[in-house]
Amino acid sequence: MMKISEQFNMTGRVAVVTGGGTHLGRAMATALAELGATVIIASRRQELCEQVAAEMRAEGLKVEGMGCDATDRDDVAAMVDGIVERHGRLDVMVCNAGGGAAEPTYIPEGDVSEFTATLEMNVTSAYLCANEAAKVMVKQGAGSIITIGSIHGSLTNDKRFYDGTEFKRGGAAYQTAKGGIINFTRYLAMELGDSGITANCISPGQIPGPTADPVMVERARQANALGRTGVADDLKGAVALLASPAGSWITGHNLIVDGGWSIW
Repeated sequence: MMKISEQFNMTGRVAVVTGGGTHLGRAMATALAELGATVIIASRRQELCEQVAAEMRAEGLKVEGMGCDATDRDDVAAMVDGIVERHGRLDVMVCNAGGGAAEPTYIPEGDVSEFTATLEMNVTSAYLCANEAAKVMVKQGAGSIITIGSIHGSLTNDKRFYDGTEFKRGGAAYQTAKGGIINFTRYLAMELGDSGITANCISPGQIPGPTADPVMVERARQANALGRTGVADDLKGAVALLASPAGSWITGHNLIVDGGWSIW
């Protein structure tokens, strides 16, 4: 029987976190590195990734930074191939790259180009990263793929929550994309389970960034059962569970981390 400390030990494992240089991605990358994994943080902003990786190495963590456009098949394939060439394995893929449209895609004023761009940023990137990771993990007979959804992939926005703020709710595109990611993850769990690969989604609630509208932050605090908004570190436990041996019998699950937002 494995001790609980052994179940969360990721020493010798290799993990990738796309969009890992900032906010939620950085917190999740830190969690995996603190458990002993070698972590590669990747995004289009290579200089930022390398800077963040250097800061984390200064804290004694095993972290590398890489440039990668998660919406480009060749870029993703080259990233995974390079990691396997250097480290000989890939154990965890956290498909965190994503975001909302530059302009909200409301109906009926929405722009289809913004809609498709948001789908590509979120769903296509998750598909490409999961697909390339699965090629390696199937050969290994083990692995963990973690996608990042949102409570807005399961629940629609309450427009009143954003009234009078500068916060751009994602509109049709963001909610469609995050809902698609949740069900795509269930498909991955079904398709890859026979190969010993788990696939799970983490759906965060309101975790405001440093530039969030203070009115929106206060409304979010009041709307949560726990009486506070989330912080990036609130995702560390979730990703630690799903990426480590502790979560080896969890697959196809959408883990909501929202402070009780969705219970009402």
